[in-house]
Amino acid sequence: MTSTETPTTEAEMSSPVLLYPDSASLPGAPTRRNALNSTKITLVIADLLVVSVALVAGTWIHELTNPTDPTSAAQYMGLVLASLPVWPLVFTQQLLYRARYLSRRIDEINRVVRSVAIGVLVTGGISIILKVQVGRQWIAIVAALVLSLTIIERLIARSLFDRARRNGTLLRPVVIAGRNAEGQFVREMLESDSSLGYRFHGFIEDLVEREPGESPIALLGNPAKIVRKVNEMGVNSVIIAATAIDVGSSNRLIRSLTEHGIHVELSSTLCDIAAHRLTVRPVGRVPMMYVEPVQRTGWRPRAKRFFDALTAGILLVLATPIVLIAGLAVKLTSPGPAFFSQARVGRDGELFPMHKLRTMVVDAEAQLSSVEHLSETTGPLFKIENDPRITPVGRWLRRLSIDELPQLFNVIKGEMSLVGPRPALPREVEGWNKELHNRLRVQPGITGMWQVNGRSDGDHDSKYAQLDLYYVDNWSLVTDLAIVARTIPVVLGRKGQY
Repeated sequence: MTSTETPTTEAEMSSPVLLYPDSASLPGAPTRRNALNSTKITLVIADLLVVSVALVAGTWIHELTNPTDPTSAAQYMGLVLASLPVWPLVFTQQLLYRARYLSRRIDEINRVVRSVAIGVLVTGGISIILKVQVGRQWIAIVAALVLSLTIIERLIARSLFDRARRNGTLLRPVVIAGRNAEGQFVREMLESDSSLGYRFHGFIEDLVEREPGESPIALLGNPAKIVRKVNEMGVNSVIIAATAIDVGSSNRLIRSLTEHGIHVELSSTLCDIAAHRLTVRPVGRVPMMYVEPVQRTGWRPRAKRFFDALTAGILLVLATPIVLIAGLAVKLTSPGPAFFSQARVGRDGELFPMHKLRTMVVDAEAQLSSVEHLSETTGPLFKIENDPRITPVGRWLRRLSIDELPQLFNVIKGEMSLVGPRPALPREVEGWNKELHNRLRVQPGITGMWQVNGRSDGDHDSKYAQLDLYYVDNWSLVTDLAIVARTIPVVLGRKGQY
C-alpha cells in the first residue's frame, strides 16, 4: 500500500515557517549515525565480554569452593558457551541499547537487574535441555558476578559517553517546534547540559500575523513543509513545546513527523516533578499524567530516620580518629576552641545548634560586616571563595569537608538528616521569598542535591533554590542513596565547597 500526502495549498505555502538558524543542511548527520551504530556494537561486545568473564570466573570460584560437586568443570563450561548468545538478546529485549530508556542511572541499573534475572533463568532452562545438573551455589555465584560486573561496566560506559558528549560528539541534533517561553526554557536546558545528549540547531516558528480575537497560541506551519525542512537539515529529532501549538495542529505535526521516521518528543511544563512520580494513563483519547502526592508520613520517613541513625552511627565511629586529629590541628594552629556550634534553622523553622570543626578565626562573626560586600552569590546566601577569615588549617578541612563530620552528632540526635537541604542561618531565612520557605518542610542535611550538582559553584537563585526545592518535592529513599553515593566523588574531587 502506498501513502499519499495531502497537496499543499497556496495559502498554506504562504505561511512562513522560519527556522533559526536558517541552515540549508546539517553536515555530519550520516557520520553521527555511523558513530552511534559503532558505539552500540562496541557496547554489545563489551557486555558479552563482561558476561563471559563473569560466567568463567563464577565457574572457577565454584570449582574451588565446591570440590565435591558431581558436575564437572567441562560440563559447566559447555553450559556457559551454550548460554552466551542468549545474553545480548536478553539485554536487547530489556532495551539496554536504547538511550531514551536509559536517561537515568537508576533506570539502567534496574534494567540490568531484570536482564540478569532473565538470563539466569534462561541459562537454567538450557541446563535442563543439555541435562547438566547445576548447583545452586554456581547459580548464586554466577548471578552475583554477572550483575556486579555488568553494572560496573555500564557505569564506566556511561562516564565515557558523558565525556564524549562534553567534547561535542555522540549528540543528537534537534530542533524545537515553538519559540515561546517553554521552547526557550527547553533550549536553555539542552545547551547547559551536554550530558543530556542533544545538540540544539534551531527553532521552528510560525510568524503569521494574527487576526483580532484570534487565539494567542501560535499555530505552526503545515506539517508537510516542516517535514521537508527537517529532512533537508539532516535532523532526526524534533521537540515540540506543548504550550506553543494547539491540540489539532500538534496531532497533525506528530503524525507527519513519526510517519517519516523522525523522533518526536513533547515537552512538559512539569519541570520540577520527578519522573518517578508521574504515571501516564489513558483518559478517553487523552494520555493523562497522574502526579503521585508527596509522602511525608508513613513508613518512608521512618525508614529514612532509621537509615540516618544507623549510617551516621557507623560513620561517626569510623570518623572519630580523623575528627580528633583535625581538632588537635585546629587547636595547635589557631587560638580558640577546636569545635564550635552555630544556630541554624531546622525543619518547620525550629532553631538547633549545628556542630562543626572551627575553620575560621575566633572573632569571625564580629568581622562579618567588614567582608559582606565581598559575597560572590546573589540573594541572601553569603559566600566568599577566598574568605580572609578562614585559617590555613581550616582551608584544608573545608576542601576535604572534614569540618562537617561533627554534624553526624546532629543526625543521630534527629536535628538533621544525612541528605537534605543545607541548614540555613536565621539571617538567610529572613531574605527568603515565600516559595523558598518550603525548604523547611524537611530536615536539613549534611549533603544534598545542591552539593552533588556543583555545590557552591552555582549561584543562589539558579542552583540553591531550584535543586533544594526539587528535593523537597520529590525525595525518596532511592534518591537519598544516590546522593550519598555521589557525594563521595564530589568531596574527593574537591568540586566547590559547602
